[in-house]
Amino acid sequence: MSEGPLVAVPHWRAPTWERTKFYYDALEAGGARYVVVEDEDLPVGARGLLLTGGVDVDPHLYGEKRNPLTDRPNRKRDAHELRLLRQALEHDVPVLCICRGHELLNVAMGGSLMQHIESNEHRWHENGTSNWHDVVIDGSSRLSDVYGPDRTLRVNSRHHQGVTEGRLAPSLQSTAHSSDGFVEAMESTEHRWVMGIQWHPERSEMHPDSLALFRAFAEACG
Repeated sequence: MSEGPLVAVPHWRAPTWERTKFYYDALEAGGARYVVVEDEDLPVGARGLLLTGGVDVDPHLYGEKRNPLTDRPNRKRDAHELRLLRQALEHDVPVLCICRGHELLNVAMGGSLMQHIESNEHRWHENGTSNWHDVVIDGSSRLSDVYGPDRTLRVNSRHHQGVTEGRLAPSLQSTAHSSDGFVEAMESTEHRWVMGIQWHPERSEMHPDSLALFRAFAEACG
């Protein structure tokens, strides 16, 4: 394991171990260490927080009833991750939020979600493989520091909910978008380094290019 900064990762059964291991491996490849967190508070010594993919966020958290196509919520997970996220935001600890984490970040900061995207362009295939589409990086941002401004990325896609500009939290700004108008990446305007990514940069199918994002996250944590 590397000697880099320690990143807290909340522990939940979803996603599966294989996918969870992808996050751990990507953190280490980027130069960070990780600690799996089951307690209510960020561990002493944690210099970053990573929120991972998984079950849909409870719509009641943003004032809506559950759509029949929305997952049955895991309220214990929602509460645990929201508590850790709010601690990180309060202390300006760097945060990287992926897929479900991206959506939870928007909800935590006052935004909402489109509960179901009618098109299948963003959803994973029935055999478990990812869908793919292009995203365009918007202007000047931490993400553009990693990949370059106005660059188009081919990204994997494994979600059926999403963030639109109209549902974006006031203190978040879009930093990448898809051609059909979804916010594919966003950053806090009030914190040193807080980023949401809708795609899955931790998966090996996105390497080696995506490892630059984990290196940037580890550098921010350091």
